[in-house]
Amino acid sequence: MKSGDDEVLYLLPFDHRHSYITGMFHFNPPLTPQQHAQVCDSKQIIYEGFQLALEAGVPREAAGILVDEAFGSAILRDAHQQGFITAMSTESSGSEEFNFEYGDDFARHIDAFDPTFAKALVRYNPEGDPALNLRQTARLKQLSDFCQTSGRRFMFELLVPATSKQLAGLKGDRAAYDLTLRPKLMVEAIHALQDAGITPDLWKIEGLAERADCVRLVEAVRRCGRTTVNCIVLGRGADVASVRGWLTNAASVPGFIGFAVGRTSFWNAVAAYRAQNVTRVVAAKQIAGRLCEWVDVFERERLARGTSITTGAAL
Repeated sequence: MKSGDDEVLYLLPFDHRHSYITGMFHFNPPLTPQQHAQVCDSKQIIYEGFQLALEAGVPREAAGILVDEAFGSAILRDAHQQGFITAMSTESSGSEEFNFEYGDDFARHIDAFDPTFAKALVRYNPEGDPALNLRQTARLKQLSDFCQTSGRRFMFELLVPATSKQLAGLKGDRAAYDLTLRPKLMVEAIHALQDAGITPDLWKIEGLAERADCVRLVEAVRRCGRTTVNCIVLGRGADVASVRGWLTNAASVPGFIGFAVGRTSFWNAVAAYRAQNVTRVVAAKQIAGRLCEWVDVFERERLARGTSITTGAAL
């Protein structure tokens, strides 16, 4: 992974926790030791898929994983030992408000695993509850300051969910919100967070249907001299066609350096394995195939704008 405009990052995120254990396993927390072990093992399959993708040609220097400490501690340690790019989640899972998973002890947990990136997932609508936004901003400033002083890179995953008032103005049409209102709100959210002293190195953002909106997002994250800040596009658990469209748009814009596509990459494969419809090896190969597919889509568009790296990714 390089820096600035030369940086490339193809991330396989599987730090899902609350939605994963309830949606995939139908477990209700707190988990028994046996249930916990099942979840950990399923994440190991995803990690095996990541490694198969590298063997298939996904460039090692650009590829990374995002996983949680709760179910992926062994994976984080192994990936660090092997020199892979790693990102570690810091947020409490299943909460609408950003809180640290380990409270005031968050810094010690990050240091223990020494990830390339500390990641925070945040739901922030600039027209939402002002008190909520202020509380979140204060905690995020703590994380941002820690990353700056410790030399750790900070990845900010920004979600901008619609308020009930915003949706009502669009007659409940979420697709219209995504197309017409969310891009503007994303820019406003980025500006507000920057003005509060929060300084991510990388913004992980929801896919955009219009290339012009991708351009505006890059302008926002790089304003006021932040020339080395970049964006990656996330998958939202969407269908393959939607993810392909978002990747194509993003890859065509300098400043978008890659992606983080999780559930669309691994969910069906893990579910099929749990249902005993496929073997462990087949499930891992399916996950690898999806990661290779995303790389090929992104690289094809990067090549069109003259900034490709050679991957040869195929299974």
